[in-house]
Amino acid sequence: MSRSGQRLYEKAKVLIPGGTQLLTKRPERYAPEQWPSYFSRAKGVDVWDLDGNQYLDMSYNSVGASLLGVADPDVDAAVKKAIDAGTISTLNCPEEVELAELLIELHPWADMVRYARCGGEAVAIAVRIARAHTRKDIVAFCGYHGWHDWYLAANLGENDALDGHLRKGLEPLGVPRALRGTVFPFHYNAIDELKAIVRDHGSDLAAIVMEPIRSTQPQEGFLQEVRQLADETGAVLVFDEVSAGFRLCCGGAHLLFGVEPDVAVFAKGMSNGYPMAAVIGRGSVMDIAWKTFISSTHWTERIGLVAALATIRKYRKHRVHEHLIAIGESVQQCWRDCAQSAGLPLKVGGIAPLSHFSFESDEPQAVGTLFTQLMLDHRILACPAFYATYAHTSDHVAAYHRAVEDVFVQLSDAIRTGTVQERLNGPVAFADFRRFA
Repeated sequence: MSRSGQRLYEKAKVLIPGGTQLLTKRPERYAPEQWPSYFSRAKGVDVWDLDGNQYLDMSYNSVGASLLGVADPDVDAAVKKAIDAGTISTLNCPEEVELAELLIELHPWADMVRYARCGGEAVAIAVRIARAHTRKDIVAFCGYHGWHDWYLAANLGENDALDGHLRKGLEPLGVPRALRGTVFPFHYNAIDELKAIVRDHGSDLAAIVMEPIRSTQPQEGFLQEVRQLADETGAVLVFDEVSAGFRLCCGGAHLLFGVEPDVAVFAKGMSNGYPMAAVIGRGSVMDIAWKTFISSTHWTERIGLVAALATIRKYRKHRVHEHLIAIGESVQQCWRDCAQSAGLPLKVGGIAPLSHFSFESDEPQAVGTLFTQLMLDHRILACPAFYATYAHTSDHVAAYHRAVEDVFVQLSDAIRTGTVQERLNGPVAFADFRRFA
């Protein structure tokens, strides 16, 4: 166990509201009082904690941000060269135009590009553009889209409106009450839910914001019907590709489905861990962005742009998506095989590069915590999810398979004997957003 990491995290909870900057990185979500919490260095899919213990990362892998693996040599070389040349100036860097051309080449339906540095703010920019373009306020959305006011406003009317969209328990504290009734959720593949929103608010609908794919494949005709409803109402169709983008193909996952949005948003995997995001779209929609005030100094720095260019070019050259899919499929099969062998009821889901599973148990959260605890004994960072990277190899999967096989047998025995809680060395992990106890 990383004692140094635990001690530092106790200090962080006093100094930093919530203890971390990202909900997904809170140790309480994995194995409270046991998760290493901090890294001293990382390379590829190997992580070293503050005590020098080395782990194989078979969990979220930088929460999906290091698509090529941490500290990819080609991306880092390009970044180091950019640093030596100066990263920011009174003038603009030419990589802004170079990356815009590349993104539009990958997405021929798009004409213009704006930049940001993280996914949530980029989606907020897309919503602002949509509202400015349509001169309307209402937004229909599906899926998870960040922390900003436009999104959390859904919980001003019903405090559980967002519960079916990846994050439960998100309180809209600090979100202006005046935003109540401006955003309405619908579930993926539930076209009737979107039709109901259109029926009630179609004349005021500014945007339909959704992930084109995440956990399940789109049902036949679903995305096409969404596109049709956007056309009928004049709403801007925004595809949030922050998570799915560059996982299934070089560019947006929507390219596989034959449905073109009006705006698409990218972040995470496009720059391999360096802060970068892009909002691309049709010129008829994007042109309004210079009239509504959208501007920030650090959106002009060079590192994110250079990292994105190097990442996308390497991705293209090596057809990285094929590797991500293959690794993800092998991990999913590992879960199925090990669960069947151990007699452990398990449900596997997600697209291959962004996989997850759930324990079919009376206490799934406790079983999941015990899974993470036991995998730490194997020096593997693991949870009921796996995000593939280009740095993962068949040898990594094989090592993971051996560990999972052993751990699933122990979990099966703990469930059978009713001793799951007794075997935990700390509290049960949190399943949702909550304050410290």
